[in-house]
Amino acid sequence: MTRKLTLVALIWLVVATFVVPTPFAADERPGAEELYNSAEALYESGAYEEALSRFRAFVLRYYNSPRSDDAYLHIARIFRHQGKCDDALLYLQRIPKNRQTSAARLIDGVCQIELNHDEVGLKQLRSLYRAEFGDADSALLFGTLSRAEKERGRLLSAVAFAWRTLEVPGEHNELLGEVHRVLENQVSEEELKEIRYMFSDSAIGQDAGLQLARRALARRDEATARVWLNMVLTSPEPFPYRNDAESLMSRLDGEVDLQRDAIGVLLPLSGRYKVFGELVKRGMDLALKLHNDTHAPVRFLYKDTQGDPLVATRQMGVLVNEDRVMAVAGPLTGAAAESVGDRAGSEAVPMLTFSQKTGLPQKNRYVFRNSLTAQLQARALARYAVEEQGLKSFGILHPENKFGRTFAYLFAREVSRLGGLVIAAESYSEKDTDFRRPIKHLVGLDPDEKQERPKRLSKEQELEDLFVPEEMKLPPVPFEALFIPDYADKVGLVTPQLAFYGLEDTPLLGINGWNSPDLVRLAGRNVEGAVFVDGFFRQSQMPFVKEFVDLYFETYKEEPSILEAQAFDVAGILLDLLDRPKLEGREDLRDALNEMQNYPGVTGATSFDRDGEADKILFLLQVKKGSIVQIN
Repeated sequence: MTRKLTLVALIWLVVATFVVPTPFAADERPGAEELYNSAEALYESGAYEEALSRFRAFVLRYYNSPRSDDAYLHIARIFRHQGKCDDALLYLQRIPKNRQTSAARLIDGVCQIELNHDEVGLKQLRSLYRAEFGDADSALLFGTLSRAEKERGRLLSAVAFAWRTLEVPGEHNELLGEVHRVLENQVSEEELKEIRYMFSDSAIGQDAGLQLARRALARRDEATARVWLNMVLTSPEPFPYRNDAESLMSRLDGEVDLQRDAIGVLLPLSGRYKVFGELVKRGMDLALKLHNDTHAPVRFLYKDTQGDPLVATRQMGVLVNEDRVMAVAGPLTGAAAESVGDRAGSEAVPMLTFSQKTGLPQKNRYVFRNSLTAQLQARALARYAVEEQGLKSFGILHPENKFGRTFAYLFAREVSRLGGLVIAAESYSEKDTDFRRPIKHLVGLDPDEKQERPKRLSKEQELEDLFVPEEMKLPPVPFEALFIPDYADKVGLVTPQLAFYGLEDTPLLGINGWNSPDLVRLAGRNVEGAVFVDGFFRQSQMPFVKEFVDLYFETYKEEPSILEAQAFDVAGILLDLLDRPKLEGREDLRDALNEMQNYPGVTGATSFDRDGEADKILFLLQVKKGSIVQIN
């Protein structure tokens, strides 16, 4: 009997598995239509979380409804809106291929691009050019294509898709802002002319005309600039940067007088970076007081960036167009400096920044930098080692992080440029305290070679043994000097272990992170003779450095750091240039910065290269008899 019941149950299980229920319409089941409509209403009102909950409930209860495809699409839209494209694609896959609408393929393509599957996404979206969409989906299609083409470097195509987006009713200021940044800095003048011609009756065409006027003005071709500005200003097309065009025309008409005694300063004077902004302000105020005691007075107009790029850019606009300053110093933080640097180029205003963010002076010809960068340190060390000491081969031992890799790469590049060669490079984890393995690799030893221990060691003996070499025949050191780009506390752990592997007489080279009282305290005789660089040395015997340090201490009752010293020099450079009687406008000031040679700053004699990067004679420091001294 039991066996018969089991067989019957098995038959019913098979039937239930393979027999598909008859499809039903949403309104054929009580509550289906009501649930779907309530979910859709919530979606339309922007209550996405509640809509998501109800749509998911719908597809669970009424999975065979003809409206389940629409529910899956709504769920995918909500997940994409929330930045969860992986989840969105999972729900789109539940819609059979033969029932996928253009809208479903649109969300699929957009998500593929947002997940960096660009080729798949672009192919999907390009197939939808001629599809019929509502306004929101049309804007999504062409806006996504525009951004994707921009990422791939196809800028003219990106602008064309942006123009298609503008044809859709709605607010487009964010997209126009992205196009504006492309036109400012990333396309050639010939491409600007093509964009102006193709999209002359749109805000994009107007922006291209504005950028053509700015470029003409930058090369002092005022007649051409005036032609482009007239085209822009006589067009009835709405244009978010019309005020900028009017400002340029006023400048051409001589209606805007620059305040020749005013320099703008952008600093974070509130927010998380306030303490650093205040230190920079101290250094600049000190330079201003010294200047105004003996020269025609100049004003620094400080604006608080709050450490926010958007605030910094707005404040830049105030300084340039309302306060009409001659130049701008700052910003301090990388993101703010990058944003303001774009504005400096478009407004043709010289900017001297403190930020170390990579690539800032390369953005345009109006951005300059006075800061101690990794590139500057690597260049100074390589020059000293190769040109002054005649060394040709080097080893590098660096921390395995972005900081260490950057210094290792830049030092190797500078050494190679000067005719030297990096023979070996090894890294260690930031948390390491035992450096035997990378050191053995550096000198050509097998780090995995086993050594027999005569007996089990206590913990105290194991710690002591960390600095006791295994008995081995040490090969000759394959390089003439070793570069260690790290801070004093880590150098204090690394250098005692170098001597045990034949590196006790190898010259050591370091960065500004070595310039600390902790260096000698932790590393002792192991760093005797080591040479490193810094942008500022408080104990320098150079008269102008001593005067700065004494004056700063007298004023603020503290010793200055490199931050205040760099600020003192930035202020001094700009004040020195404004004292020149022949310097009349911003373009003259930009040219003077570009031509400046060996300004005697407290952070080293300073010039600017063709990119606007400071080329300084840094302080060369050496450990001699247990003290850090300047050797240049």
